[in-house]
Amino acid sequence: GEVQYFIGVQLDGSQHVEPLHNCIPEATATESAKLVKETAANIDDAVRELPDANAKPEDLWKNHSKVVRPKPHRRNSPSWNAIQEVIDKGEEISLKHFKPIKPLGSGDTGSVHLVELCGTGQYFAMKAMDKGIMLNRNKVHRACAEREILDMLDHPFLPALYASFQTKTHVCLITDYCPGGELFLLLDRQPTKVLKEDAVRFYAAEVVVALEYLHCQGIIYRDLKPENVLLQDNGHVALTDFDLSCLTSCKPQLLIPEISEKRRHKGQKGQPAPIFMAEPMRASNSFVGTEEYIAPEIITGAGHTSAVDWWALGILLYEMLYGYTPFRGKTRQKTFANILHKDLKFPRSKE
Repeated sequence: GEVQYFIGVQLDGSQHVEPLHNCIPEATATESAKLVKETAANIDDAVRELPDANAKPEDLWKNHSKVVRPKPHRRNSPSWNAIQEVIDKGEEISLKHFKPIKPLGSGDTGSVHLVELCGTGQYFAMKAMDKGIMLNRNKVHRACAEREILDMLDHPFLPALYASFQTKTHVCLITDYCPGGELFLLLDRQPTKVLKEDAVRFYAAEVVVALEYLHCQGIIYRDLKPENVLLQDNGHVALTDFDLSCLTSCKPQLLIPEISEKRRHKGQKGQPAPIFMAEPMRASNSFVGTEEYIAPEIITGAGHTSAVDWWALGILLYEMLYGYTPFRGKTRQKTFANILHKDLKFPRSKE
């Protein structure tokens, strides 16, 4: 008889389908098979994010107890020197080494506090996440991914990870404190809720450089918005909050442009400069992000790549220039409908 397949489940279909009379069209069969394979791949990706049922509870957080090593560009900074002094004494960085100063913010799984490394005058941001809440909401994989991503970063527009540890109830990440606060608050303090074009150009350029670095590392950021762009003490930006980010693989390439006919005709000598190109390779189907910044392909579930970060950059540019996002609706569903179907319109004046 005929054999039917559905995501690994094999059935004998001979009793249900008459081979000669009720066969579906070949094109429909091909499309259905493609859909089944895509669905199976999506389920496979989702299952990978579930905690290992055979793992001991303490094993879920073992990565947070790993020692963090300084990266080349930050290893001689005052912050790292202070951390290193504690380690050189043979101590493991833990909660007892930090003095709480004030809360900086909170989310659905924990909070962020300004802390001082005791007796050093060096300030850090400590993100403390509740283990129980993350287990109940199936966010263990996100906390582990964020820790892994932070430990990869070594860039002036991204935070450094100085330590990670766990208590009985929480896992904690120690990163840079950015005294300038959120770009969102800077926008909110402006009389017209917008920035001048030269300021927009400055912040956008630094965000672009940060995103390019992340993509070279195989990281899709997926949560670009003014609240996640922090301002350092030197005025430069630092992207933060990587719990929605996706870590994939990346194979950078160096492309050699061909010499154009126009260049040949003018008799110009020399080879055009090579182009460095890199982007994360694997697509994702996770529905994540902040609704006004979500790209259309995330809403449709068609699978998305690092291109979603460039969409969000466009929304960020628009908000910095005009004071609001272009597709916001009265409800979430209306916002999503606008993103999918509404034409982008620019105001005649920024005033």
